[in-house]
Amino acid sequence: MTNNSIYGKKARPLDNLLLVLIYICAFLSILLLVGICAYVFIKGIGSVSIGFLTTAPSAINGTFGILGNIINTVYMIVLTLLFATPCGIGAAIYLNEYAKPGKIVRLIEFTTETLSGIPSIIFGLFGMVFFGHTLKLGYSILTGSLTLTLMVLPLITRNTQEALKTVPESYRSGALGIGATKWYMIRTILLPSAMPGILTGVILAIGRIVGESAALLFTGGSAYLLPKLADWGLLKKILQPGGTLTIQLYLSMSKAQYDDAFGIALVLLVIVLVINGLTKHFTKKLDVNRLK
Repeated sequence: MTNNSIYGKKARPLDNLLLVLIYICAFLSILLLVGICAYVFIKGIGSVSIGFLTTAPSAINGTFGILGNIINTVYMIVLTLLFATPCGIGAAIYLNEYAKPGKIVRLIEFTTETLSGIPSIIFGLFGMVFFGHTLKLGYSILTGSLTLTLMVLPLITRNTQEALKTVPESYRSGALGIGATKWYMIRTILLPSAMPGILTGVILAIGRIVGESAALLFTGGSAYLLPKLADWGLLKKILQPGGTLTIQLYLSMSKAQYDDAFGIALVLLVIVLVINGLTKHFTKKLDVNRLK
């Protein structure tokens, strides 16, 4: 009997060539990542110290540190996610579960995809004009976070949509068949099942927030002062200028302070690697818990 299985067929020379090319491309990708990480580590490790991470720049003391920039980055992340996550997940739920397929849905999806492809410098220009000048927010962390919200909203929305599409249709019909309301079904069945994909989108959004600089040059400013703990200083900081790590990296490079710049680059690289590691860890953990 003739064996028609793909395992019984002989590999053609072209197939072997393509397989070799795939392995070469994979090896080059790994080599490129390792090379960048190693170069930044070698150049920046000499500048990173406890004082570098726990102090703010001081012309009087002649010291340089990035604590203020780290705090500003945390402010940007928290505020942006507070704005973008509910809007992105809500929009995805509407498009996937409530809206009827048609021109409006296609238009919204097209708009979302277009937003994700707009250069960040244009977002910065819009944020400066609309949030900064029209709404009178000026250069502030709030202006920067609202601008970043527009940038990461498509990422969260599309990832949530794709995560919801992976939930089997039998989950929906089964829940509705036993008398559950649609919102109860979404809240208790769909969202927990799609949580790994949703979490991946949120963490990828954090990675983009951490690495963004062009838009924040026009909106967030470059101040590195630490927030005051007294007299609502932590909340007032939101309405004040605040330079993130990427902004400080740009400023250090423009002043030819290359050692400090590579030190900041190393910190950013570690943050990005940690974010990617957390993404894989929590996604795997949620998948395991869902299968139990």
